[in-house]
Order: sequence, then C-alpha cells, then structure tokens
Amino acid sequence: MGKNYVDIENDHGEMLRYRKHVNGRGLVAHGAKVHPDARVEAGAYIEPGAQVAAGATVASGAWVESEALIGPGAYIDANAHIGPKAAVGARAHIGVRTRVGAGARVAKNAKIGDDEAIPEGGTVVTDARGLHLAA
Repeated sequence: MGKNYVDIENDHGEMLRYRKHVNGRGLVAHGAKVHPDARVEAGAYIEPGAQVAAGATVASGAWVESEALIGPGAYIDANAHIGPKAAVGARAHIGVRTRVGAGARVAKNAKIGDDEAIPEGGTVVTDARGLHLAA
C-alpha cells in the first residue's frame, strides 16, 4: 500500500502536505475541511482553510483556493478555479475552465457556464437556465 499524502512546495518555498481524499483521490491540503461524502477527483486541489460540504463534487483539474467555501451538492467542473475566500452556494454548478474571483459569491442553485469569469468580490445569481439575474 502506497503513501496517502504528497508534499508540494508552494511559491513561497513552504512545503504543504496534501492527503488523497477517500472519495476520488484528489489532493486536500492539511487544514482544509472536506466532508467524507464530497467527491474530490484525482487531479483536483483543495488548499488550506477551504471547506467543501457534503455531496459537493470538485472535478479533475479544479483548484479551490484557501478559505473558499463550497456548499452542499455544488458541482465544480473540470479545470475550474475558485479564488481565495470565494463562496459557491448549495447545488450551484460552476462550468469547465470558469474562474471565480477572490471573495466572489455564487448564489445557491446558480448555473455558471463554461469559460466564464466571475470578478473579484462579485455576486452572481442565475435562473434555472443559467441566465444571470440582478443580485
């Protein structure tokens, strides 16, 4: 049986330890909180201080930065990037390669398409079809 963690050096020369999440084998940094019922797929990264709730999915290649919050049942698609201190509401869907800026808020049940960019500190609310509504 191989080791269940990896050590990676960050941009500041500090070593961070990531463990492989039991559901999907994605990498979860020491200090992050990921519910056992969440799925973090291989190739995804969850940084220190981030929280991922039950039933959420973080797909391969996605990156959830420090202190970001991912709500219950939310879906973060492949290669998406959730900035530091951003919040993704319950059952929201973040599309492929979409960037959610630092401190941004995505409302519960929002549907954000592929290749979109939510600005830093922005708030997004959509209808069931993904059309943006006034926040």
